[in-house]
Order: sequence, then C-alpha cells, then structure tokens
Amino acid sequence: MLFEAWGRFVFRHRALVLVASGAVLALSIVLTLRGGTFSTGNSLQSSLEAARGQRLINNELGTGPSTGGQFLLIFSGPGQKATDPAFKASVQAAVAPLTHDRAVVNVETPYNLPADRAATFISKDGREALAEVNLHSSGLVAQADYKRLRSQIHAGGLKVVGTGQVPVNAAFNTTLESDLQRAETVSLPIVLLLLLLIFASVVAAALPLGVGVLTIVAGLGGTFLLAQVTDVTQYALNIVTLIGLGVSIDYSLFVVNRFREELATGATREDALARTLATAGRAITFSGLTVAVGLSCLLFFQGTFLSSMGAAGGIVVAAAVFYGLTFLPAVLAFLGPRVNRLAIPRLGQPDPNHRGFWHATAGAVMRRPLLVMIPALALLLAMATPFLHLRLANGDVDLLPANVEARQGYDNFVASFPGQDQTTLTVVVDYATGSPATPARAADQKALAQEIARFPNVLRVVPVGVGKHIAVLNAISNQPATSDGARAVLHDIRALHATAGGQLLVTGQTAFDLDIVNFITSHTPLAAGFVILVTYFVLFLLTRSVVLPLKAVLLNLASISASFGALVWIFQDGHLSSQLNFTAQSIDPSIPVILFAIVFGTSMDYEVLLVSRIQEEYLRTGNNTAAVSEGLQRSGRLITGAAAIMVAVFCAFALADVVIIKSVGLGLAIAVALDATIVRVLLVPSVMRLLGDFNWWAPGSLRRRASSAPRPAARSFEQLGETPGPAAVPTGDA
Repeated sequence: MLFEAWGRFVFRHRALVLVASGAVLALSIVLTLRGGTFSTGNSLQSSLEAARGQRLINNELGTGPSTGGQFLLIFSGPGQKATDPAFKASVQAAVAPLTHDRAVVNVETPYNLPADRAATFISKDGREALAEVNLHSSGLVAQADYKRLRSQIHAGGLKVVGTGQVPVNAAFNTTLESDLQRAETVSLPIVLLLLLLIFASVVAAALPLGVGVLTIVAGLGGTFLLAQVTDVTQYALNIVTLIGLGVSIDYSLFVVNRFREELATGATREDALARTLATAGRAITFSGLTVAVGLSCLLFFQGTFLSSMGAAGGIVVAAAVFYGLTFLPAVLAFLGPRVNRLAIPRLGQPDPNHRGFWHATAGAVMRRPLLVMIPALALLLAMATPFLHLRLANGDVDLLPANVEARQGYDNFVASFPGQDQTTLTVVVDYATGSPATPARAADQKALAQEIARFPNVLRVVPVGVGKHIAVLNAISNQPATSDGARAVLHDIRALHATAGGQLLVTGQTAFDLDIVNFITSHTPLAAGFVILVTYFVLFLLTRSVVLPLKAVLLNLASISASFGALVWIFQDGHLSSQLNFTAQSIDPSIPVILFAIVFGTSMDYEVLLVSRIQEEYLRTGNNTAAVSEGLQRSGRLITGAAAIMVAVFCAFALADVVIIKSVGLGLAIAVALDATIVRVLLVPSVMRLLGDFNWWAPGSLRRRASSAPRPAARSFEQLGETPGPAAVPTGDA
C-alpha cells in the first residue's frame, strides 16, 4: 500500500524528512515576517450593479468615494452650545494643527462652511459639532496618519470622539488582532490540558500541540504570500488560526494514538509507523481532502472576501496534512517507545482491547436503533427551526463591540446629526452613446426624479450632476440602509429601468447590501452542490461503498442545519447578547457560507476517522454490527477528545469582539459538539445497524474500478442480513 510504503520510507530516512519539514518551516517564517496588505471589504471590481454604478460615478464625476481616507471628529461639552464663542474657539484650536499637515486634504467644520451645509455639522440638540477631515492617504497608511493626527488634537474642556471610515477600519484591524491573540492565549493551555488527559504522557501530548504551531506558521506564511499576489481579507488570518489549530491537532492526535497502539501490540518501530500511516495516515489524508473540499466552496464567491478565506483555509489544511505525514511520523520514528515518556499515572491509560463504555454504548444504541434515531433527529430538526426566519444583511460598524470609540462615535453621529439617520440611494442613468444633457434626455431625467419622489418612504430626490455619459440623482429615504423599507425603495427604482431613456443603475449602501446578499445566495446552491458531490466521491474512494457517503452527507446536513438554527436564535434573535457582548442584528450573508464550508469539512473529518476504523473491523470480520461496536470502541474516546479540543479552540474564538468571528467560532463549537455526540455516538451506530451489510454495498463495476484490495464478498440484496462474528454484539429487536 502507498501509505504503508511511505511510512517505511519516513522511518528509514527520518533525518532527511525532518530536514525537509524544517525547510518548509523556515520558508513559512520568512513569508510571515515579510507580511502583507489585507483588504477590509469586498472589491469594487465586481460585476454587481451597485459596483458598476459606483465606478461610473468615480470615473465621470469623481464624486464617489475619494482615493484618500476620511475621519470624523465629534466635539461636545457639558452645558455648552456648539454656537457658543468659547466652544467654537476650542474646536478651531483643536483642528488647527491638522489644517497645516501635509497628510490632510482639508478640514471642514460648521465654522468654515456655507450656512446650509454648516447646519448639518451641528447636532440636532445643538450641543455637538462635527469636523470632517479628508486625507491624501488610504488603507494602512491612512490609519497610521489618523493615529498620529489624533494625538495632536487637544480641545481644552471639550470631549472629542473619532469615527468615520478610517477609524472604523482601524478599529476592525486592532480588534481582530486582539481577538486572535486572545483566542491563542485562551485555547493553547486548554488544548494542552486536554491532550494530557487523553494521552497521560507529556511527550505524547506535546507532539500534536507542536504540529499545531507549525501548521499555523505555515498557514500564515502561505496567506501572506497569497496577499502579495491577490486581494486577501483581514479575516483570513483568524480563519487560518481557527482551522489550522483545530484540524492539525486532531490529525496529530489520531496518528500519535495509533502509533502507541501499534507499539503496545509488540510491533517494531518501523512496522508500527508503517501500520500507523497505512491506517491513521490514510484517514487524515482523506479527511484533509474533505475539509479542503468544504472550504473550496468559498472559491465560488469571486469578487467577495470569501474567496480569499477559502484559499487561505485550503493552504492551512494542506499544511496540517503535510506535517501529519512528514514531521510527526519522523519524530515518532526517532522517539519510538519514548513517546510514552513523562507519563501521568494517576490519569491512567485505557486498554484499547477492553470493551468498555463506547462498546457498551454502541451495543445499547444498536439494540434499539429506531428508539434512538428518531428522538435524535427530532432534536436536530427542532434546533434548526429558527433558521426558517433567517434575515441576511451585510454587517457594518455594528459588528464592532459597543465599547469601541469608533462604534460609539458612529452610533452618535447617525442618531444626533441632521440627515444621518436617512439613507441615500444614488441613481445613475448611463447613456452609453451621446450626452445626458440633450433636452429630451434632461426631460426624461426630470420625469424620473418626479416619479421616484412619489414612492413610499422617499423624502426627496436631489440632482447630483451630469458627466460625459451619465446623469446622477440622489433619492433620500427615511428608512435605515439595510431595512426592508429601504430595500423596497431600491426594488421600485430598479423597476423603472425602461423609462429613463438609458440604462438605469442604483448604487449606495442599500444597493451594495442587497446585491451582495443576492450574489451570495444565488451562488450558494452551486457551491454547496459541488461540495456535496465531491465529498461523496472522496468518501466513496475511502469506503468503496455508495451507501455510506450518502448517509454521511445527510447526517452532516442535519447537524449543520441545527448549528445554523442556533446561530439565528443567538445572533439574530438576540438571545445571550448581553452575556456574549454583541448587538443583535441580521446575519451577515458570509457567515452561513463560512460555517457551511468549515462545518461540512470538519464534520466529515470525524466521519472519516470513525468509518475508516469501522471499515478495518468489517474487512477483518465481515460482521457489520461487530465492526460498528469495535470501531466506536477504538475511536470513540479519541473522537470525543478531538472534538473537545476543537470545541475549546472554537469557543476561544467565540470570545472575539468582532461579531463575524464570534458567530463563526460559536457556530462551529455548537456544530462540532452536536456532531461528536448526537451524530457520531447515536445516529451513526443506529443508522448503520438498520442498514446492516447494505452499508458496504456498491455495484460490482464501481467496486472493481475503485479498488482491487481484498474485501469480504459482497452479498446480494436477499442475503443482506447480520452474520454474527466472533465479536458480535447481541442486537435484539429494532
């Protein structure tokens, strides 16, 4: 076998393999130290209507978002009016250093603007004043400029709060970095403790943790390299750590455990390593494929930050499998029996040949499979029901915690300053040929503005200007940007495309929100279908069965649906919002996609590891019931331990302050907990008991093409029944 041969190669050339692993580590460190630039949102280069409309405005009028950054300063003082001379003098003195700074384009305050604009720079109660600062720089440079300029602002007795585009982006970067550091600080000690409980040996426990660190470094290096050549989201680094730590430790856990089992049977180091890679090594390779396939669905969302997350996730999973098949077995080859050094006797080490809790559990489940299966499925379906009222909307500054200055300032800006609680829908009429300023077209534009002004929830329509080929209008609505009311106005305007004498495009926050939601939802069926079909094929190659992959996919979808329901119940409906420190809001459309991609892969991880062990026993005994009991006995404890590690890692990310990371972490923790308990312990044994030998059925032609390895003889449908083997469990009635 290929994996067995690789195991013997690693044993005989273990020093060379370690050198090769070290070279990959060195390259990863170099790439990580070089760093990279990460994006903060979706690209305007997409084909979305909102993006096309914004590009036209930028190209012809230059009145869209400037190439530079912008920030806002909100000044307030107890018992003072913004029109008081002392208040005015304090604001002017505070912004004076900014007006002479080379990084600043201009500074606008209510004291240097025409009266009509100045009114919008003073709060509704007259006690706060706004200053808008426009910068030449953008991105990380703008954030550095803001930090430097912010330190120069001294407003005497006035309070100053910074918000706007640049501070909000800086807050996301800073908060994501602190989330990542917190997750690592919290999860690593817990993971080490769990590994000590599982292995009862310091040396054995340290190996998976070491592989986890190597995997994260490789994943970060690969992601930084990716950022050199394409647009990569800042969320990718969190996803790399989240997936890399959990998956790599899981894989290492199974490899180390199998190696110790083989040594315990009296095998030589070489034979033990060869057998380990032939079994656990093969399983983690197929598991890595299923996780990578799950993540690959994110690549279907080109033009959004999801695609870069999928690529980064694929890199870190590949690193986990690489180190699991190279560095880890090479170290085990050197250690041999010393892998059990620094044992912790009081924890004990269970005898894998002893038929204990997991064997008894499998037997109990299979004696009454329907009695177990129906309530378990009912529970998962009940948990999934909140997903039926899912509402999707793009996350904004609300994704930040309420105690962040940029979030507090933005909330105050929207609530307190005139017109900021309104939504602007920008209408672009594009005349591909000719000028928009002809009398006929000008009349069309006037009629269009009048018709839009009559729509419900539209306050007024304001002409913006004309370019070489476009005319631009702003429709002002009294509805929040992501509300159903604003979306209704957007639909009404877009329905007028045939009446304007040119192509009508609508852009603005509401348009981007709905276009991105529609883009993601329209691409999801194809992405999910691809993942399901490819995963089915990979599982077929592993099991040589057409039935087991179908069972795995259906049970996986059940556990994913339950985690989705929990996600809506918590984050949209607002349960636990005070305990978890977030603002209840619509679900960002990226979150269900990210969850599906990761959960589908990691759930198949446990499916592969459990079923591959059951398959070993079935190939040995030909008895389905005995194989399920023995497979669960030998892998149940490890799957539970691995799941506990995954849950610990994911819960550490659930402590994040950014809602996207918090919801993904908590959703994954719930999904893995459900999968390792209800699905693997209850549903898999009960379903496999009901299916019997039919679990392993495949048409002869497919079986021959898939593998020529020896197997128990396939039986006809008439012969599909249990044949008690030497280790069979009493089955009882269904």
